[in-house]
Amino acid sequence: MSNKIAVLYGGDSPERKISLISGKMVLNSMKLMGIQAYGIDTRNFSLFLLKKKFKKVFIALHGKGGEDGSVQTILKYLNIPYTGSRALASSITINKFITKTLWKEYGLPVYPHFLLKKKYFIKKNYLEIKKNILNLKLPVCVKPNSTGSSLGVFKVDNINYLFNAIKKSFIYSNSVLIEKYIEGIEYTVSILGNKTLPSIRISSPYVLYNYKAKYFNKKTQYFCPSGLNKYKEIEISKLAINAWNVLECSGWGRVDIILDKKNNFQLLEINTCPGMTPHSLFPIAAQKAGFSFNDVIKKILFLAK
Repeated sequence: MSNKIAVLYGGDSPERKISLISGKMVLNSMKLMGIQAYGIDTRNFSLFLLKKKFKKVFIALHGKGGEDGSVQTILKYLNIPYTGSRALASSITINKFITKTLWKEYGLPVYPHFLLKKKYFIKKNYLEIKKNILNLKLPVCVKPNSTGSSLGVFKVDNINYLFNAIKKSFIYSNSVLIEKYIEGIEYTVSILGNKTLPSIRISSPYVLYNYKAKYFNKKTQYFCPSGLNKYKEIEISKLAINAWNVLECSGWGRVDIILDKKNNFQLLEINTCPGMTPHSLFPIAAQKAGFSFNDVIKKILFLAK
């Protein structure tokens, strides 16, 4: 049996750019540890060529084609152990609406929201769409239902700007999630194995922690420790692990949460294959917990199944 590890990155989702950086960081780390690792850009690559050539696969793909269960299904079929959540959990978590529907069903805290499909977004339905949104009460947050990296996310304070925001959001997904805007402080909790890492507080110069804030703005700050008192830290950790387990996620990932003005935590979404760039949050939390970047890669690889 080969000892070679394949690192899958790139792909052709809107998050390709970030995935290339993540993949190269993972690849370099493995090579430093003396692991026989090979980087594969999946954009023009048939995954069936991996058969019997690799011992394990490290998935460093973000968004569609990497985090949505499709790669996971093929690797399961090829009988190659891979990192991260299984196909079902991946396909659920990429869909924000289904994720929130399940969380709500289990009594976990989510803000009011509804789903708008592209085919329904036609002139004759505009009045009803407007009514649904006004029922949520402005401001609302408009986001693609199945894309990561906060691409195509807008805060709408004024009903006149609503349809323009929806149109832009539809560029990234065939359905859009519209939810009541949560005013508060954003946190993220990373999970490694079945344990949570210290929470991170995110401070962004933008109204929304968006793609620019995540990857390009130098003024975005991350605080770890997050500044929560020990009771709130226990509470956020429990909420994250519950949200994770309800959806049967595994391996490693991140749960995004907001602390609203009433001091209640609200669940936002789950990333089953978080970024591993120099700006990414998972390595920051791991470092705080005493793991080096290499330790983390080794542990994620060990958990591959």
